[in-house]
Amino acid sequence: MSKQYLTVHTVDQAHPTEIFSLAPTPTSLFSASGSSSIRIHSTVEPTFPLQQELIGAHKLGCHHVTTARDGAGIVAASVGFSGEIKIWRRQGGNGAAWELWWEVAPTKTSGGDVWAVALSADENYLACTTSDGRIHVWDLNARERVQTYETGSSTGGGSFALSVDLSRDGKLTASGHESGAVYVFNNDAGRMAYSLSGLAKPVRAVAFSPGCKRLAAAGNAGVIAIYDMDHGEHVGNLTAPSSRPAWITSLDWNDTGEYLLSGSLDGKVKVWNVAQGVCVATHSETEDALWSVKWLPRSDRVLAPGMSKAEMFCAAGASRNLSFYREATGM
Repeated sequence: MSKQYLTVHTVDQAHPTEIFSLAPTPTSLFSASGSSSIRIHSTVEPTFPLQQELIGAHKLGCHHVTTARDGAGIVAASVGFSGEIKIWRRQGGNGAAWELWWEVAPTKTSGGDVWAVALSADENYLACTTSDGRIHVWDLNARERVQTYETGSSTGGGSFALSVDLSRDGKLTASGHESGAVYVFNNDAGRMAYSLSGLAKPVRAVAFSPGCKRLAAAGNAGVIAIYDMDHGEHVGNLTAPSSRPAWITSLDWNDTGEYLLSGSLDGKVKVWNVAQGVCVATHSETEDALWSVKWLPRSDRVLAPGMSKAEMFCAAGASRNLSFYREATGM
């Protein structure tokens, strides 16, 4: 059964360079690009206006920004091409400005350069990956590193960790690597729980389902692998018929865990019904690479006139635009 999503609005040239990462809060959307500033757009107004610009956030540009799914929306983290991690915080109500809380310098991450980041649902912990295959976990309030997971030897040498995610219950951390490996770590025990097979090419995205029962992983193979987290088993693949499937760069589950969003280098954003194992919607308004796709959190609040309470998502990439879509059913 197919679903329809309509283009609600496009913010043209939202950044002067390619947009590499998106991160939603209950009322806004962070976007990061090759330029030095991070921009924050409102998601509760029909034109998605620019709310705030974090000018000069990362001098050489920013490749990852993250917020907490189901979080209060008061903490965010970003990583620059210089290797620094910056933690941002908003104090006060929804109209309060975001400010720099603290920073992790490149010298504090031990070993390889930092790449991907993920926040815990309670906004208290940050996981980050490195180019030598490590996954560090930081306690944000204590401002200290509390855990390091090794995927190579104790002196490094692991495969570049391209992606990371934290389960919403806080129990698991997953990482995807250039070698095609996917690892899952038990945060309570502080050790690896599963080494998952199924993808032989670089894994650019990993994402836990809202119920923490499934993990999706994808990358250069152009296939989305689904894993069961109770037993660490590969339970299926999501794939569209194609002689040369495009690299998948981004994954995101909707709030119910029924649908999975994917973005790829061929400019296509797809919505997958995970239980049925089929693609139910495809949008390809651009041939430019998509680097990030994100569902927007559903809201029960009264939105601005013209705003829908239907499920919405945003896609961004090489076009430099922010494209917003909503489900075609009901306003």
